[in-house]
Parts: sequence; structure tokens; C-alpha cells
Amino acid sequence: MFNFFKKSYFSKEEQAILVAAIRESEKATSGEIRLFIEGKHKQSTVLQRAGELFFKLKMEKTELRNGVLIYLAMQSKQVAIFADEGIYQRVGQVYWDTCIADIIAPLKAGAKVDALVQVITKVGATLSTEFPYLENTDKNELPDDIVFGKN
Repeated sequence: MFNFFKKSYFSKEEQAILVAAIRESEKATSGEIRLFIEGKHKQSTVLQRAGELFFKLKMEKTELRNGVLIYLAMQSKQVAIFADEGIYQRVGQVYWDTCIADIIAPLKAGAKVDALVQVITKVGATLSTEFPYLENTDKNELPDDIVFGKN
């Protein structure tokens, strides 16, 4: 489905930091976070691309509809967050706009790993509030690895 590592935007160490941030953020929630990175997109908006990928990755299949996709187009210098209806309805558009605004400056300054860890942590904290982890019933419904696009 995706051509992994055609362009390497992150070192192996940076990738490990990002995956660890996802895993740590998911420990306290039944929610799921995925990170998709590619060079550029051809859709008319970055949010359309994030939505397309959200459904290609079958993120809407989580039981509580609480998956969140963080999308970054490196060459296009664009970022989007696409949240499933369960979590989107609970926190609203202003929350997601704030998440994007919070990471724009660090991304522009070249602190891409720090910016992504920051947003992963923030989304994870919100998911843990809205969808707390339930002992013996929750499971990791989606992979924690980073998905790299083909360009």
C-alpha cells in the first residue's frame, strides 16, 4: 500500500523517539494515534489527504471511534490532524486547530521531532481524559509504527 522509506525524513533514532511517544501516549487510553509522513500531497487540501489516509489505514474501525491521524507533508510543509467522530465530537474543532497551531512554530524552526512528540503527547493526554484505559478490556487496535508515504 505504501512505499516505505523512499525518502528518509527521520533517522532511525528519531523514528524510535516518535514511536515511543505514541506508545507512551496510548498507555493511558483506549484511543489510537497514528503518524503518517510523506513528501507532498496532490489533494486540494492537506485535510483531504489526511482524511483519505485515515480511511485507507482503516482507522475508523476502532471500537470507540477514537483514532487520531497526525499527517505531515515534509516537502509541502503542511500538517493536519484527522480525528474519528468519537473523539472529534467530544473536544471540537477549536481543540484540533489549537493542536495544529501549537506545532507550526517548532516545525518551521526545524524541530520536527520535538513538534511531533509535543502534539502526540497532547493528543494522548486528551484521549486519556476522554477515553481512559480500561484494565483487562482495552487492546492496541492499530499499529504504533510510523507510516511513510511514497514521496
